[in-house]
Amino acid sequence: MAHKLLLMAAGGTGGHMFPAQALAEAMLARGWRVKLSTDARGARYTAAFPSAVEISEVSSATFARGGLLAKALAGPKIAAGVLSMAAQMRRERPDAVIGFGGYPSIPALGAATLLKLPRMIHEQNGVLGRVNQIFATRVAGVACGTWPTALPEGVPHEHVGNPVRSAVMERAGAGYIPPGDYPMSLLIMGGSQGARILSDVVPAAVAALPDNIRQHLRVSHQAREEDLERVSAFYASNGINADVQTFFTDVPARMSEAQLVISRSGASSVADISIIGRPSILIPYAAAAGDHQTANARGLVDANAAVMIPESALDIPVLAEHMGAILSNPQAAAQMASAALSAGVPDATERLAALVEQLAEEG
Repeated sequence: MAHKLLLMAAGGTGGHMFPAQALAEAMLARGWRVKLSTDARGARYTAAFPSAVEISEVSSATFARGGLLAKALAGPKIAAGVLSMAAQMRRERPDAVIGFGGYPSIPALGAATLLKLPRMIHEQNGVLGRVNQIFATRVAGVACGTWPTALPEGVPHEHVGNPVRSAVMERAGAGYIPPGDYPMSLLIMGGSQGARILSDVVPAAVAALPDNIRQHLRVSHQAREEDLERVSAFYASNGINADVQTFFTDVPARMSEAQLVISRSGASSVADISIIGRPSILIPYAAAAGDHQTANARGLVDANAAVMIPESALDIPVLAEHMGAILSNPQAAAQMASAALSAGVPDATERLAALVEQLAEEG
């Protein structure tokens, strides 16, 4: 019997790609063939995808970035991508198509719409992304990663949670060691693309901590390429043990060892924190479309698992105060870790996989 085929479309950032990876792992385990359509940016995140996933890069573009020429060429590039995907889908007739957002998902979802193939989208954030806004009323339904998610009236939807990769699930609920007078780990994540403001403020806030806390810290700090040298130099000049990289391939391991996580509140980061269960200080990206990172953080904040600091309020004294309050109170930190677990959706991947199979069955 021929294996059913799932075509996934995602791209741009880890926030779109990581849930796609998790679903791919689950669908392969269920005996499906899985294809991924993405762009060059998205392809950077496919190294950890199962080797059985067939990955192809598609012609796409965005109207949101670039100069006049780039924007003028965006339409033809997208159209070419849609036509290419339509030709591919006519040959292969995927049983289900799912988009995870990002402009590279337009060609696949556009082609699936033209061909009237079974299709759905997964929205990771509490506010629909630009591409998912376009297709929300043109698909069978929206699987919501964050709850509640702001949706157009009448759009079929279901809360499934945000799927996390198997490497995260392997550390689900990993035992938490509260802060104390021994080596402690601090993980700083600026999202899959880093964040300058975290590189500006966090190192100085760490240096401002009381000696009895700072001397025990081991810092893992994800920073942009252009910030690597200065951030590393600052930590070194202040005698702080720090590992500074542009991208950590072992985030789940580092998170499971951490006493505290300081992070943007991208949907994947929030999901990882809630599945592993760690206290966090969340700093939503102020320029995020629809302020969706603030919406993403609400679940952990409302559960008393996280402290949220808006960018407008972020400075060295404020961050140092919150860090010190958590790292000097083992009981409160342990309660935050437990609360984070209570906010997680550990079966999100299986919920989404079940929706995909239902979509294929209903046609």
